[in-house]
Amino acid sequence: MTYEIDPAVQALLDAANAGDLAAFLAGFTDDGVVDDWGREFRGASRITAWSDAEFIGKRVTLAVEGVKRFGDDTVVAAQVGGDGFNGPSHFTFRVAGDRVSRMTIRA
Repeated sequence: MTYEIDPAVQALLDAANAGDLAAFLAGFTDDGVVDDWGREFRGASRITAWSDAEFIGKRVTLAVEGVKRFGDDTVVAAQVGGDGFNGPSHFTFRVAGDRVSRMTIRA
């Protein structure tokens, strides 16, 4: 199934699925934030440390199952695989310009 996803969001999903940390980081604004169940990681160095331990470093895969828009937010329902957490999850992306300013992860 094909979903229409904002190009900035699609770039992050593609980078994660490719295991490409540099592209993943480039998809965030300079002050971008990852909110992983209330734990916030702001900026490239903190996002890198989080990703190395829990996301791209765990060979994450994200199989998109649905996409909804709520104002400035894009919510992506995905089946998460890899060597870390596996199961359904929701990723809420806030886009600023052509990059993501916030990625929030919840069940």
